[in-house]
Amino acid sequence: MPEFDPYVIAIDGPGGSGKGSLALAVARTLGFHLLDSGAIYRLAALRALGLGIDLSKQARVVDALENMDIRFEFGDELSIPFLDNKDVSHAIRQESTGNAASIIAQYPGVRKQLLGRQRACFQPPGLVADGRDLGTVVFPTAKFKFFLYAAPEIRALRRYKQLNSMGISANIDDLQTEIAERDERDRTRTESPLIPAADAIIVDSSLLNQIQVTNLVMSHIEQEVAG
Repeated sequence: MPEFDPYVIAIDGPGGSGKGSLALAVARTLGFHLLDSGAIYRLAALRALGLGIDLSKQARVVDALENMDIRFEFGDELSIPFLDNKDVSHAIRQESTGNAASIIAQYPGVRKQLLGRQRACFQPPGLVADGRDLGTVVFPTAKFKFFLYAAPEIRALRRYKQLNSMGISANIDDLQTEIAERDERDRTRTESPLIPAADAIIVDSSLLNQIQVTNLVMSHIEQEVAG
């Protein structure tokens, strides 16, 4: 691979579309830093839940995020999140944490608090970041923007298999319902709704495996750099 100037690759999409695995694979290929934006909101939700805070109280949730220590390390298949120096990989994959994150992500105060943390992750030689509003809000001038999508039933099945592999019990019908409800919240929220950036490349991963999706995205990057 050629050496690139520092830049950002933003990968947005709904939960279960495979953007976390894609971001990790692309970051490894390019030797870039990694940001799991969705995990940041899950970490924030864990912080608030751990402190016993009522998630309907926006001001208290925002206060809970002060001095929150977070970082990510490369894992085998997904990034490894640390909250206050503790590996919380298992806790943030729980559906209850995902639903709590979706709730607090609607709050302007929370999004403002976490925006600076996300942007601070950008450093040379570059950053691969995945989330829901990276190409539209967090990194609107990103060199590359991708929007990864998959049919809800496919995403529910992937989530089911992922949770089982982690030893977490789940019901696939419940997962599909929760995914549909979360999608609706994310699409209709006032602050930073889940929509593709106008200049994003749309990738439907419904019928593609991780290697195929990674190769497709890397082909776009390499073609742009070569051109």
